[in-house]
Amino acid sequence: MDNFNGSGFSGQNINDPIPLDQDLDKPIPLEEIGIGGGSISHAPLDLGGSSPVEIPKIQVPKPVAQKPAEKAASSDRITGIKTFFTKLHPGAINFLDEQITKWLAENPEIVIKRTNIITGEIQAKKTDPNIIISVWY
Repeated sequence: MDNFNGSGFSGQNINDPIPLDQDLDKPIPLEEIGIGGGSISHAPLDLGGSSPVEIPKIQVPKPVAQKPAEKAASSDRITGIKTFFTKLHPGAINFLDEQITKWLAENPEIVIKRTNIITGEIQAKKTDPNIIISVWY
């Protein structure tokens, strides 16, 4: 059990309800608290500056009404991907070069936008390391 006798309530029971004749909406006057025994200054603290700091006002630009831009089809837009892969030995890589060249010759309208090249394992009858080339067009 807590001991409230030495807590400075001076005979007041903290479990007593607040009397109904007290106005709970009024602030507690600081002069009646009596903490520290002296008078309390409510003036702002002076930090030694010559004048108060002024905060500059930021001007927010007003939005300007603009016509909606026409949506034009971009020629830089990626429309497809073709992936080539082969095992990592010289004969297979030469064959891969021929495949890519033949595909580009058969599709002259294709403009390559980006390529990705990675190595990884592809599962077949036997899992072998492969080179994988993705052509974004």
